[in-house]
Amino acid sequence: MKTFSDIANSGIAELGIYEPGSPIEEVARALGFDNSDDIVKLASNENAIGPSPKAVTAMQDVASQMHRYPDGGAYYLKRALADKLGVSVSELLPVNGSNEALELLGHVFLGAGTGIVMAEYAFVVYRLIAAACGASVASVSMRNFTHDLDAMLEAIRPETKIVFISNPNNPTSTIVDESAIDRFMDKVPDHVVTCFDEAYIELLSPERQPDTLKYVRDGRHVVVLRTFSKTYGLAGLRVGYAIAPEECIQLLNRVRQPFNVNAMAMTGAIAALGDDDHVSRTRALVEEGIQYLQGEFDRMGLSYVSAVVNFILVKVGASSSGMSGRVVFEALKEKGVIVRPMDGYGLPEYVRVTVGLRSENEMLVRMLGDLRGQNE
Repeated sequence: MKTFSDIANSGIAELGIYEPGSPIEEVARALGFDNSDDIVKLASNENAIGPSPKAVTAMQDVASQMHRYPDGGAYYLKRALADKLGVSVSELLPVNGSNEALELLGHVFLGAGTGIVMAEYAFVVYRLIAAACGASVASVSMRNFTHDLDAMLEAIRPETKIVFISNPNNPTSTIVDESAIDRFMDKVPDHVVTCFDEAYIELLSPERQPDTLKYVRDGRHVVVLRTFSKTYGLAGLRVGYAIAPEECIQLLNRVRQPFNVNAMAMTGAIAALGDDDHVSRTRALVEEGIQYLQGEFDRMGLSYVSAVVNFILVKVGASSSGMSGRVVFEALKEKGVIVRPMDGYGLPEYVRVTVGLRSENEMLVRMLGDLRGQNE
């Protein structure tokens, strides 16, 4: 008798699976903590101060209307985004988290005989999307844990359809500046779509944000992805958006499912766009947290990648001692602190640490010091 894998499309059963974290309530139960408030979660690059208060209020106001289908065209959200970003409504596509946009790009541009270019330590979902579409992956070495755009240009082949540039990059928390992007865009071939994945961009002050939207306005083969999950603290709603020339947006719309963004998410997102105070407080917390954590890592003699946004890639393992990042991850979890092991990214000696509240950051440092015998 045939199995489901026998019937499935070729290669699906061999695909890697994105490794999600366990629910914090389940971690608390498994470890014997009284409640989830005893657990410090610094694993998913979430906004430590929570969602935009304006978004919460707006969502409470519309809760009684959730028996209605959402606006399938995202009329008000697109207009709010267009006003905020200075782009046309026709250049916007709200999506169910920016991950959905990655999947839509795969449907439109990738297939057997095509390929993508990405950095070796970039968001693993790019690789998963390519594999699911039967496309090849050219993984390009980074320079100091940062995208090497010159090397990525050299990796482009006639079959290349998409170059993914995660900026700031997850999991390294590094950024390529606007001048490097401009040089890349001067040379990228016409048959390639450049996707700038800017999930964390609003965590940077405006003067530090590279202007990639100018390439959308110029009609270049560019797609910019952004999300409300990080800076605005709305990760649980799964709402993001793509910005691209109108022709590209129309193609993405052809493979998009109806009602892909729910009504509560759109309401929260519109309100969050106007909450400049929440964005400012988030940026301040991240800046202070980076300085504190990196200072403590220096004190402990730990190597790390200097961070620009709300997570830090830190080397906690050593091959000489047999210690790995996953071993440290498990040991910290036993103490009630959850970080992200990086072996799935090919970085087995590292963990990724999200910047939390000051008390959460201090608990991480204390527990990590205990593991290393440095708190005597």
